[in-house]
Amino acid sequence: MTQAAEDGGSNRELYALLHVSPEASDEEIRKAYRQWAQVYHPDKYQDQQMKEVATGNFQRICEAYEILTDEYKRQIYDIYGMEGLTSGLELGPRLNKVDEIKEELERLKRKQEEEKKSAHFQPTGVMLAQLSVPSFLAGRGLMRAMSMNSEIQSQISKNNVIAFGGALAVKGSDGNAAANAVFRHQLSSVSSVEIMASVGLQGLIGVQTSRQLSRHANATMGLAVSLRDGSINLSNSWNRQLSTTSNARIEMVLGSESSIAVGWRKKDQNMAAAGEIRIGTSAMGAVARYTRRFSSKSHARITGKIGSTALELEIGGGRKISNFSTAKMLYTIGIQGIYWKLELHRGAQNLVVPIFLSRHINLGFAAGAFLLPTSLYFTLKSLVFKPYYRRREKQRALENMEQTRTQVQESKAAAEKAQKLLQNVANRKRNKQLETNGLVIVEAVYGNPEVIKGINNPEEKNDELASQMLDVTSPLNFLVSDSGQLKLHEGVKKSGIMGFCDPCPGETKKLYVKYTYGGNRYEVEVDDLQELILPREEHRI
Repeated sequence: MTQAAEDGGSNRELYALLHVSPEASDEEIRKAYRQWAQVYHPDKYQDQQMKEVATGNFQRICEAYEILTDEYKRQIYDIYGMEGLTSGLELGPRLNKVDEIKEELERLKRKQEEEKKSAHFQPTGVMLAQLSVPSFLAGRGLMRAMSMNSEIQSQISKNNVIAFGGALAVKGSDGNAAANAVFRHQLSSVSSVEIMASVGLQGLIGVQTSRQLSRHANATMGLAVSLRDGSINLSNSWNRQLSTTSNARIEMVLGSESSIAVGWRKKDQNMAAAGEIRIGTSAMGAVARYTRRFSSKSHARITGKIGSTALELEIGGGRKISNFSTAKMLYTIGIQGIYWKLELHRGAQNLVVPIFLSRHINLGFAAGAFLLPTSLYFTLKSLVFKPYYRRREKQRALENMEQTRTQVQESKAAAEKAQKLLQNVANRKRNKQLETNGLVIVEAVYGNPEVIKGINNPEEKNDELASQMLDVTSPLNFLVSDSGQLKLHEGVKKSGIMGFCDPCPGETKKLYVKYTYGGNRYEVEVDDLQELILPREEHRI
């Protein structure tokens, strides 16, 4: 079975449009193109409205012909459909395997997304507000410390990016600030260089270069000089893609605080796991994190840290509260005490509020600090959040239903216009088959199976679903060959056939056909991707 077949016919609409098999030869495609061009060429119509309809359909046919007769474009289309072609994916002597094509398409999509993001100013920032309950109870105020940093990045040319940022921090009566600037230049498609400078709390100047070593590996090397004491830091890191879902990293730092670190990360649709071991001149430790995604909106996370300066366990989770915002609640217990941490992420802006509860680890207090917010969350979820989201989803469903209804009406109107241009030829073919007692399509409908069920069983007729059906008698009569046969290819969605459309998006669809042949009556019902060959003796009534 081909890749396109595995995709359930999603990448075969152009084959349906020209009414050819996905395995059709170039000659078969050219023959089909000529047949459709005779019907839809705009010069054949004098009426302005009909000419406009013919022009639109003729352009669709020409596009399908251009793609399917180009070896490379056809290969990309069979695997990734129109998305692969519009993403700028190209084939060459080193890019001819399915896995390589998929990987290159994903890389191009990521690159386009990055270019889209960097096409204008992109602000990012983090605000941190540290609260302390013991300090508040002692009358010294709730706020323990506060800091904020932000950065604005802009693409000033095709290969150049500049970013400016700053940071402010306040703790008690002490405060400090810093400002930084970064200039990034893309040397080639596989390498870049950055020049950075920072003044204030951590004054330094440095340069960093990155290079893509292979399709699966890249390396970064940096040099930074402190403006305070003139010390020099060298850094090197290597990243290697181990599989489609995992990668590994090695980092080495030489300077006032030398260290070496080895990290690993794995991420798929439902989970993410990461770990790192770092050994340095001043400290050593390890950290591991596991995130489990329960749905597209919620996840849970557990993090553990151990080392010469840390012994900590963090448990919590988050929920997507809008298309751009995520809220998180985390519970931390370790040698530094017990904390709650609230986080709000909106786009590239983050608000983090650690709440210090106690320095002394008491088993009862620790359990209560964990159970209290957990119980509160599930209570609010049942009584407040779920009802709210149900109401919102219901409203969205109504809006989507209305939008889909409008789209279906437009698609039906376009299909009916396409059928008008087929009508004359379809009638001539039908009359010719009547004269020879050949194949004549008496009735054909395409759409929701429940509607089709009501055609021969009036008691099961569902008027509410009547709009989810399309009469396709005329297009099928047009597709009958001169020898009195009709074939619809397996694995090709029938909604792509000229004169058809999708009358019920997202729903299962079937095609019901009633026809006559040799003076006998026949009927058949097939699934959307199922092959149909007429006439067949088993269809006889």
